[in-house]
Amino acid sequence: MTTSPQNSADSRLPLVIEKNLDRILDTWISELQVDGGRLLNLIRESELREQASRFLDLLRKAIKVAGVNPEKTAAYDELRDLLDELSRSRSEQGFTPTETATFVFSLKRPLFRELKEAHGDNDTTALLDDIWQATMLLDRLGLNTTEVFINTREAIIQRQQQDLLELSTPVVSLWNGILALPVIGTLDSERTQTVMESLLQKIVATGSDIAIIDITGVPAVDTLVAQHLLKTVTAARLMGAECIISGIRPQIAQTIVHLGVELGNVTTKGTLADAFALALKKKRQKVQDI
Repeated sequence: MTTSPQNSADSRLPLVIEKNLDRILDTWISELQVDGGRLLNLIRESELREQASRFLDLLRKAIKVAGVNPEKTAAYDELRDLLDELSRSRSEQGFTPTETATFVFSLKRPLFRELKEAHGDNDTTALLDDIWQATMLLDRLGLNTTEVFINTREAIIQRQQQDLLELSTPVVSLWNGILALPVIGTLDSERTQTVMESLLQKIVATGSDIAIIDITGVPAVDTLVAQHLLKTVTAARLMGAECIISGIRPQIAQTIVHLGVELGNVTTKGTLADAFALALKKKRQKVQDI
Protein backbone atom coordinates (compact mmCIF):
# COMPACT_ATOMS: atom_id res chain seq x y z
CA MET A 1 0.00 0.00 0.00
CA THR A 2 1.40 3.38 -1.03
CA THR A 3 0.79 6.54 0.97
CA SER A 4 0.97 10.03 -0.46
CA PRO A 5 2.93 12.74 1.34
CA GLN A 6 0.96 14.88 3.72
CA ASN A 7 0.13 18.42 2.68
CA SER A 8 2.91 20.82 3.67
CA ALA A 9 0.33 22.99 5.43
CA ASP A 10 -0.24 20.05 7.82
CA SER A 11 3.47 19.66 8.51
CA ARG A 12 4.61 19.87 12.10
CA LEU A 13 7.86 21.54 11.03
CA PRO A 14 6.97 25.16 11.93
CA LEU A 15 5.42 24.12 15.26
CA VAL A 16 8.39 21.90 16.15
CA ILE A 17 10.83 24.71 15.34
CA GLU A 18 8.81 27.25 17.32
CA LYS A 19 8.39 25.07 20.42
CA ASN A 20 11.98 23.82 20.49
CA LEU A 21 13.88 26.71 18.93
CA ASP A 22 16.45 27.11 21.73
CA ARG A 23 17.18 23.39 21.93
CA ILE A 24 17.45 23.06 18.14
CA LEU A 25 19.75 26.08 18.07
CA ASP A 26 22.05 24.67 20.76
CA THR A 27 22.24 21.28 19.06
CA TRP A 28 22.79 22.92 15.67
CA ILE A 29 25.72 24.97 17.00
CA SER A 30 27.19 21.77 18.45
CA GLU A 31 26.85 20.07 15.06
CA LEU A 32 28.60 23.01 13.40
CA GLN A 33 31.46 22.74 15.89
CA VAL A 34 31.98 19.17 14.72
CA ASP A 35 31.15 19.40 11.00
CA GLY A 36 31.63 23.08 10.18
CA GLY A 37 35.34 22.94 9.39
CA ARG A 38 36.98 26.30 10.15
CA LEU A 39 33.66 28.01 10.82
CA LEU A 40 34.23 28.77 14.49
CA ASN A 41 37.89 29.62 13.85
CA LEU A 42 36.93 32.47 11.52
CA ILE A 43 33.56 33.53 12.99
CA ARG A 44 32.77 34.29 16.63
CA GLU A 45 30.33 31.85 18.21
CA SER A 46 28.04 34.72 19.20
CA GLU A 47 27.88 35.87 15.57
CA LEU A 48 27.27 32.33 14.34
CA ARG A 49 24.51 31.84 16.91
CA GLU A 50 22.86 35.07 15.81
CA GLN A 51 22.95 33.96 12.15
CA ALA A 52 21.57 30.52 12.99
CA SER A 53 18.81 31.98 15.19
CA ARG A 54 17.75 34.36 12.44
CA PHE A 55 17.78 31.52 9.91
CA LEU A 56 15.57 29.31 12.10
CA ASP A 57 13.09 32.11 12.72
CA LEU A 58 12.79 32.97 9.02
CA LEU A 59 12.53 29.27 8.13
CA ARG A 60 9.68 28.76 10.60
CA LYS A 61 7.78 31.77 9.28
CA ALA A 62 8.25 30.78 5.63
CA ILE A 63 7.07 27.18 6.18
CA LYS A 64 4.06 28.38 8.15
CA VAL A 65 3.00 30.74 5.36
CA ALA A 66 3.97 28.85 2.21
CA GLY A 67 4.84 25.25 3.00
CA VAL A 68 8.14 23.63 2.08
CA ASN A 69 8.68 24.73 -1.53
CA PRO A 70 11.04 27.74 -1.53
CA GLU A 71 11.17 27.97 -5.32
CA LYS A 72 7.55 28.97 -5.93
CA THR A 73 6.78 31.55 -3.29
CA ALA A 74 7.87 34.99 -2.18
CA ALA A 75 7.52 33.91 1.45
CA TYR A 76 11.09 32.58 1.27
CA ASP A 77 12.58 35.78 -0.17
CA GLU A 78 13.85 37.07 3.16
CA LEU A 79 15.36 33.69 4.00
CA ARG A 80 17.04 33.47 0.58
CA ASP A 81 18.39 37.01 1.03
CA LEU A 82 19.94 35.96 4.34
CA LEU A 83 21.56 32.90 2.75
CA ASP A 84 22.82 34.97 -0.19
CA GLU A 85 24.38 37.43 2.24
CA LEU A 86 26.01 34.64 4.28
CA SER A 87 27.27 32.84 1.15
CA ARG A 88 28.88 35.97 -0.27
CA SER A 89 30.45 36.72 3.10
CA ARG A 90 31.79 33.16 3.46
CA SER A 91 33.23 33.27 -0.05
CA GLU A 92 35.07 36.54 0.62
CA GLN A 93 36.36 35.19 3.94
CA GLY A 94 37.97 32.20 2.21
CA PHE A 95 35.60 29.38 3.21
CA THR A 96 35.13 26.40 0.89
CA PRO A 97 31.77 25.64 -0.80
CA THR A 98 31.42 22.59 1.47
CA GLU A 99 31.96 24.61 4.64
CA THR A 100 29.42 27.17 3.42
CA ALA A 101 26.72 24.62 2.57
CA THR A 102 27.34 22.73 5.83
CA PHE A 103 25.79 25.68 7.68
CA VAL A 104 22.42 24.59 6.24
CA PHE A 105 22.91 20.83 5.95
CA SER A 106 24.02 20.42 9.58
CA LEU A 107 20.55 21.54 10.70
CA LYS A 108 19.09 18.23 9.51
CA ARG A 109 20.08 16.06 12.44
CA PRO A 110 18.81 18.40 15.22
CA LEU A 111 15.58 18.97 13.30
CA PHE A 112 15.01 15.26 12.65
CA ARG A 113 15.46 14.47 16.35
CA GLU A 114 12.82 16.98 17.36
CA LEU A 115 10.44 15.73 14.66
CA LYS A 116 10.88 12.16 15.87
CA GLU A 117 10.13 13.19 19.44
CA ALA A 118 7.10 15.24 18.36
CA HIS A 119 5.57 12.38 16.36
CA GLY A 120 6.35 9.60 18.81
CA ASP A 121 6.39 5.92 17.82
CA ASN A 122 2.79 5.65 16.60
CA ASP A 123 2.87 8.10 13.69
CA THR A 124 5.60 6.70 11.44
CA THR A 125 4.07 7.75 8.11
CA ALA A 126 3.62 11.37 9.14
CA LEU A 127 7.14 11.38 10.61
CA LEU A 128 8.65 10.09 7.37
CA ASP A 129 6.69 12.68 5.38
CA ASP A 130 7.95 15.50 7.60
CA ILE A 131 11.54 14.24 7.45
CA TRP A 132 11.32 13.94 3.66
CA GLN A 133 9.92 17.47 3.32
CA ALA A 134 12.57 18.86 5.68
CA THR A 135 15.28 17.06 3.71
CA MET A 136 14.10 18.41 0.36
CA LEU A 137 13.75 21.92 1.76
CA LEU A 138 17.20 22.05 3.38
CA ASP A 139 18.79 20.47 0.30
CA ARG A 140 17.34 23.20 -1.92
CA LEU A 141 18.48 25.93 0.44
CA GLY A 142 21.92 24.36 0.78
CA LEU A 143 22.34 24.14 -2.99
CA ASN A 144 21.31 27.78 -3.22
CA THR A 145 24.18 28.75 -0.90
CA THR A 146 26.60 26.81 -3.12
CA GLU A 147 25.38 28.55 -6.26
CA VAL A 148 25.71 32.01 -4.71
CA PHE A 149 29.11 31.07 -3.28
CA ILE A 150 30.42 30.00 -6.71
CA ASN A 151 29.06 33.11 -8.43
CA THR A 152 30.71 35.30 -5.80
CA ARG A 153 34.01 33.44 -6.09
CA GLU A 154 33.95 33.77 -9.89
CA ALA A 155 33.33 37.52 -9.57
CA ILE A 156 36.29 37.79 -7.18
CA ILE A 157 38.52 35.84 -9.58
CA GLN A 158 37.49 38.02 -12.53
CA ARG A 159 38.17 41.17 -10.50
CA GLN A 160 41.59 39.84 -9.47
CA GLN A 161 42.39 38.91 -13.09
CA GLN A 162 41.57 42.46 -14.17
CA ASP A 163 43.73 43.86 -11.37
CA LEU A 164 46.62 41.61 -12.44
CA LEU A 165 46.20 42.66 -16.07
CA GLU A 166 46.43 46.30 -15.09
CA LEU A 167 49.43 45.67 -12.83
CA SER A 168 51.20 43.64 -15.53
CA THR A 169 51.02 46.48 -18.07
CA PRO A 170 52.63 49.47 -16.34
CA VAL A 171 53.44 52.46 -18.55
CA VAL A 172 56.43 54.40 -17.19
CA SER A 173 57.85 57.75 -18.21
CA LEU A 174 61.57 57.42 -19.04
CA TRP A 175 62.13 60.97 -20.19
CA ASN A 176 60.17 64.03 -21.12
CA GLY A 177 58.03 62.84 -24.03
CA ILE A 178 59.32 59.24 -23.91
CA LEU A 179 57.24 56.38 -22.47
CA ALA A 180 58.12 52.73 -21.92
CA LEU A 181 55.72 49.80 -21.74
CA PRO A 182 57.43 46.58 -20.57
CA VAL A 183 55.29 43.59 -21.54
CA ILE A 184 55.80 40.41 -19.51
CA GLY A 185 54.08 37.11 -20.28
CA THR A 186 51.76 35.99 -23.05
CA LEU A 187 50.12 38.68 -25.15
CA ASP A 188 46.58 37.57 -26.00
CA SER A 189 43.58 39.53 -27.31
CA GLU A 190 42.27 40.53 -23.86
CA ARG A 191 45.67 41.65 -22.63
CA THR A 192 46.36 43.52 -25.87
CA GLN A 193 43.23 45.57 -25.23
CA THR A 194 44.47 46.41 -21.73
CA VAL A 195 47.95 47.27 -23.08
CA MET A 196 46.45 49.56 -25.71
CA GLU A 197 44.18 51.33 -23.24
CA SER A 198 47.00 51.86 -20.72
CA LEU A 199 49.40 53.16 -23.36
CA LEU A 200 46.92 55.49 -25.04
CA GLN A 201 45.76 56.94 -21.72
CA LYS A 202 49.37 57.63 -20.73
CA ILE A 203 50.14 59.21 -24.13
CA VAL A 204 47.21 61.58 -23.70
CA ALA A 205 48.04 62.32 -20.06
CA THR A 206 51.73 63.11 -20.69
CA GLY A 207 51.64 64.40 -24.25
CA SER A 208 54.45 61.98 -25.14
CA ASP A 209 55.34 61.42 -28.79
CA ILE A 210 57.58 58.34 -28.46
CA ALA A 211 56.57 55.03 -26.87
CA ILE A 212 58.89 52.06 -26.38
CA ILE A 213 57.16 48.66 -26.20
CA ASP A 214 59.62 46.23 -24.63
CA ILE A 215 58.88 42.53 -25.22
CA THR A 216 61.94 41.11 -23.46
CA GLY A 217 59.57 39.34 -21.05
CA VAL A 218 57.37 37.82 -23.79
CA PRO A 219 58.35 34.12 -23.99
CA ALA A 220 57.50 33.65 -27.68
CA VAL A 221 56.29 35.66 -30.62
CA ASP A 222 53.99 34.06 -33.18
CA THR A 223 51.75 35.50 -35.88
CA LEU A 224 48.98 36.31 -33.40
CA VAL A 225 51.32 38.07 -30.95
CA ALA A 226 52.85 40.07 -33.83
CA GLN A 227 49.38 41.14 -34.96
CA HIS A 228 48.56 42.28 -31.42
CA LEU A 229 51.78 44.31 -31.30
CA LEU A 230 51.01 45.95 -34.64
CA LYS A 231 47.52 46.87 -33.44
CA THR A 232 49.04 48.60 -30.42
CA VAL A 233 51.58 50.44 -32.61
CA THR A 234 48.82 51.55 -35.01
CA ALA A 235 46.66 52.82 -32.15
CA ALA A 236 49.59 54.80 -30.72
CA ARG A 237 50.32 56.33 -34.13
CA LEU A 238 46.75 57.50 -34.41
CA MET A 239 47.35 59.37 -31.17
CA GLY A 240 50.44 61.03 -32.66
CA ALA A 241 53.10 58.86 -30.99
CA GLU A 242 55.88 56.89 -32.68
CA CYS A 243 56.52 53.38 -31.37
CA ILE A 244 59.78 51.49 -30.99
CA ILE A 245 59.66 47.76 -30.22
CA SER A 246 62.59 46.52 -28.12
CA GLY A 247 63.57 43.14 -26.74
CA ILE A 248 63.87 41.40 -30.12
CA ARG A 249 66.09 38.48 -29.16
CA PRO A 250 67.83 36.37 -31.87
CA GLN A 251 65.40 33.46 -31.51
CA ILE A 252 62.43 35.82 -31.73
CA ALA A 253 63.91 37.46 -34.83
CA GLN A 254 64.33 34.03 -36.44
CA THR A 255 60.75 33.10 -35.57
CA ILE A 256 59.40 36.32 -37.08
CA VAL A 257 61.35 35.71 -40.31
CA HIS A 258 60.32 32.04 -40.43
CA LEU A 259 56.64 32.93 -40.00
CA GLY A 260 56.88 35.63 -42.63
CA VAL A 261 55.48 38.22 -40.24
CA GLU A 262 55.69 41.74 -41.64
CA LEU A 263 56.34 44.39 -39.04
CA GLY A 264 56.06 47.07 -41.70
CA ASN A 265 58.02 50.23 -40.96
CA VAL A 266 58.05 49.66 -37.21
CA THR A 267 61.43 50.44 -35.65
CA THR A 268 62.86 47.55 -33.62
CA LYS A 269 65.81 47.27 -31.24
CA GLY A 270 67.45 44.41 -29.40
CA THR A 271 67.38 45.94 -25.93
CA LEU A 272 65.45 48.55 -24.02
CA ALA A 273 68.69 50.54 -23.60
CA ASP A 274 69.18 50.68 -27.38
CA ALA A 275 65.58 51.75 -27.86
CA PHE A 276 65.94 54.46 -25.22
CA ALA A 277 69.13 55.75 -26.87
CA LEU A 278 67.32 55.94 -30.21
CA ALA A 279 64.38 57.73 -28.63
CA LEU A 280 66.73 60.32 -27.12
CA LYS A 281 68.37 60.80 -30.51
CA LYS A 282 64.96 61.40 -32.09
CA LYS A 283 64.30 63.99 -29.39
CA ARG A 284 67.70 65.54 -30.18
CA GLN A 285 68.89 64.83 -26.68
CA LYS A 286 71.64 62.67 -25.22
CA VAL A 287 72.99 61.54 -21.87
CA GLN A 288 76.56 62.55 -21.05
CA ASP A 289 78.93 61.51 -18.29
CA ILE A 290 79.66 64.24 -15.77
